[in-house]
Amino acid sequence: MIITTTQSIEGRKITAYHGVVVGEAIMGANVVRDLFAGITDIIGGRASSYEAKLADGRDVAFKELEEKINTGYDEAADNLTCLSILQAPCKAIDAAEPKGIPKLL
Repeated sequence: MIITTTQSIEGRKITAYHGVVVGEAIMGANVVRDLFAGITDIIGGRASSYEAKLADGRDVAFKELEEKINTGYDEAADNLTCLSILQAPCKAIDAAEPKGIPKLL
């Protein structure tokens, strides 16, 4: 599965749109990380511990997003299966005379 926010993917055909699906992740920080990040802010540089934590949060959010998409896909597939099962009986009811409909139900 390819997760994207673009309208097209080069070399691929988009077969389904799942609408806006979001994933959130709240990642806790700790006092030591906060202390070192504060020092890094004062002296300059990158707070790699926060960058790593943000990357972890992004990964968790995308995993959650993928799970939500898969769940929606599975539900849609189940609905299509149900509709295909009902197709023949519905056609029979549609073609029946009114007095013959109760027997078909």
